[in-house]
Amino acid sequence: MSQPVKIAIAGAAGRMGRAVAEALEGRSDAVIAARFDRPGAEGEGLVSREEALSLADVVIDFTLPEASVDLAKTAASTGGPALVIGSTGFSAEQLARIDEAAKTIAIVRSGNYSLGVNMLMGLVRQAAAALPASDWDIEVFEAHHKRKIDAPSGTALMLGEAAARGRGVDLAAVADRGRDGVTGPRQDGAIGFSVVRGGGIIGEHSVIFAGESESLTLSHSAIDRGLFARGAIAAAVWVKGKPPGLYDMQDVLGFSK
Repeated sequence: MSQPVKIAIAGAAGRMGRAVAEALEGRSDAVIAARFDRPGAEGEGLVSREEALSLADVVIDFTLPEASVDLAKTAASTGGPALVIGSTGFSAEQLARIDEAAKTIAIVRSGNYSLGVNMLMGLVRQAAAALPASDWDIEVFEAHHKRKIDAPSGTALMLGEAAARGRGVDLAAVADRGRDGVTGPRQDGAIGFSVVRGGGIIGEHSVIFAGESESLTLSHSAIDRGLFARGAIAAAVWVKGKPPGLYDMQDVLGFSK
């Protein structure tokens, strides 16, 4: 029997860090090797980032973009461990730095670690390819808790990218991410984004294909934050021993083949 994957949890004192720790309880294929948080954070059993990296096969990181980028740079400088990054809200420059680190270590980065959401991405891409832009408008709707700091969510952008790929266009060229005042009629081919922030909503995502006489809605609801933790753990088990490179959940689930 193979040895369990040794996982370090970044942002261990946060909501997702605690969810990952809870999801690891009782598993035989993965164990907690270390828990760490930002310098000065308080919590039982927390160690320094340097110690955590030395103990782990894989780090699961649901923190903030700047922290994730710095973690990737540090891990790459020492040749490991591998990373599973679930932070969202990266700038193009920050993504480029993660890409650079992935030349040295294996990194799984995804805006969502849910199996259901990744299935939804495939359905959205197929529908966008089949429904012509001249007749069907696409709107990506998402809702999250009031503490989420980036918008649209990483998952919403992933769904927008899936729709854009289905239509063979660049999302940046067709995205409509803000409406206020007299905006004029909707442009043909635009992929719109609508955002709600409030209360404790874990995550709601829908992609609406709106025609003149009918509409189609594909949607996903997160009921338990633990589903993201379990997906990240599956990614950590999968990425151990993989060659350097940047991977996502489509790779983990075998959908990229």
